[in-house]
Amino acid sequence: MNVKSGTVKPSLASPAAASTDRTPDGERIAKVIARAGICSRREAEKLIEDGRVAVNGKTIKSPALNITGGETILIDGKVLPAQEPTRLWRYHKPAGLVTTAKDPEGRTTVFEKLPDDMPRVISVGRLDINTEGLLLLTNDGELARLLELPATGWTRRYRVRAWGRIVQADLDKLKSGLTVEGVRYGPIDAVIDKVQGSNVWLTVSLKEGKNREVKRVLAALGLHVNRLIRLSFGPFQIGDLEPGDIKQIPNRVLMDQLGSHAAAFERKAGKQKTDGQAAGAQKARVAENKKPGLKKPDLKKPAGKPGGTRAKQKTFRAKKADASGNRKAPYADRRRKS
Repeated sequence: MNVKSGTVKPSLASPAAASTDRTPDGERIAKVIARAGICSRREAEKLIEDGRVAVNGKTIKSPALNITGGETILIDGKVLPAQEPTRLWRYHKPAGLVTTAKDPEGRTTVFEKLPDDMPRVISVGRLDINTEGLLLLTNDGELARLLELPATGWTRRYRVRAWGRIVQADLDKLKSGLTVEGVRYGPIDAVIDKVQGSNVWLTVSLKEGKNREVKRVLAALGLHVNRLIRLSFGPFQIGDLEPGDIKQIPNRVLMDQLGSHAAAFERKAGKQKTDGQAAGAQKARVAENKKPGLKKPDLKKPAGKPGGTRAKQKTFRAKKADASGNRKAPYADRRRKS
């Protein structure tokens, strides 16, 4: 890790200050912990403040520490896992699950329902216990933080069923934003799909995703939301995922969608062998060639026909003709058809 964060540009008038004002090489420790998939950066800072993180045997109390990669980091006495390549999954969250690592009320969490072979992951934002639909999961806390930011500009789209009556003109007012109980909500696009008895079905699109935003905004318009389904988060759709299904997003697709941010999340791990792996593979090849009964193929010797068939053998007549020097030219014995 050789990334410089927050480097101060030195003044030309004071060259001595240039050597003292530079931020040390590396990344902030909270960011390193988040990139390992343990938690978000904010939660990592809380772990540090609680005295649960030690670096090179010394407990730290402040996140103002840069890590260059050679340090030993312990969390609650356990070594920080090695950073893995960044991955992102689409998960169809069923209703009735809470989006938290551990629920104090003992309710079933999303993470308890994931497949056993899943690595440690965190969610990109949260969905309420009764909200269904697309939930993005990642093993990289920094990626989760990036995708949650409104500045990323990704639209969240929801399918909403609400009890009450409303006209499209009232919904159109949400395009300029709305303040509810002192909280300012940004522009929201809401369209009536159909009216079904006492309920109305809407498609709602927004970019901020504040806590319970859809329910609170629609409640201010006299609608009571009784079903909420997230259909998409940015470019990623729920598609044909059934409730409880999970599917990884191809890394190439993820990096394409991240655009200018992709460079910060690309990994060479898994694409290139380390020197140790390459040396081990070379030794294995040498040992294989030394096994008895195995012969190194002669590259100068012409191979037979594809599929392992033998080359065509000459007939007795052809061999005799070659010996006497009177062999006919090819096709000389064929008669021309009239």
